[in-house]
Amino acid sequence: MDRFTDKTAFVTGGTSGIGRATVDRLIAEGARVVATGRDPEGVARVQAELGDAATVLAVDARDLDAQRRTIDQAAEILGGTVDVAVLNAGVSDWRPVDAWDEAAFDRVFAINVKAPFFALQALLPHLRPGASVVFTASNAGHGGFAGGSVYGASKAAVSVMAQSLAADLLAQGIRVNAISPGPTNTALFTKLGIPAEHHDAAMRDVVAGVPAGRLGTPAEVAAAIAFLASDDAAFAHGTDLMLDGGVTRLWGASATA
Repeated sequence: MDRFTDKTAFVTGGTSGIGRATVDRLIAEGARVVATGRDPEGVARVQAELGDAATVLAVDARDLDAQRRTIDQAAEILGGTVDVAVLNAGVSDWRPVDAWDEAAFDRVFAINVKAPFFALQALLPHLRPGASVVFTASNAGHGGFAGGSVYGASKAAVSVMAQSLAADLLAQGIRVNAISPGPTNTALFTKLGIPAEHHDAAMRDVVAGVPAGRLGTPAEVAAAIAFLASDDAAFAHGTDLMLDGGVTRLWGASATA
């Protein structure tokens, strides 16, 4: 497919996991891509891997001024306009309620909610009519999961924010949607501070709770993001596409099977 030929794309959190898979998918479908990452070493590594296929920029999304400058730089690299924005950068932090302090709480909301909101605000002058924005939310924002109170709340905020922004930007011809992945085989998910000696058992427990019987893959999520970003999803406005192997919709049925 070549749904993004002659189109430009900006992807945050594009150096690993779902973000990196999304960058690869957009490039494969013809887009010119600028991606961001927080870790300069990771940015340099991915830039070397991608070569001239994309530009990768380092920025800490919590620094809103730096994020604005990076977005302006990305738009300039892309020729002044952005057709697709995938606001994917985030942090996954799961803890029991008594393990949270104010700094950790604020960090999750700063990265997962505040940064993508102001990223979109900074992108607005560069988004052409007909552009598509996709936020990465999570199935954790659609139900109760032990340890997921703060993370889930932040992703629920992303989901509702995307719906409201879709209404705000409808008149400008800009579509806004979200994707809600579930357990996905990325380092962000499979580490989660789990001690090495307990990792395999913990992952078996996670998989046992997925009706599909496995973790999702970054490529599968990237394919769904590409769909939402493409003209194939032209009638999708304010959608939050669940991609979690049936956890959210089928968990009750699977638990009694």
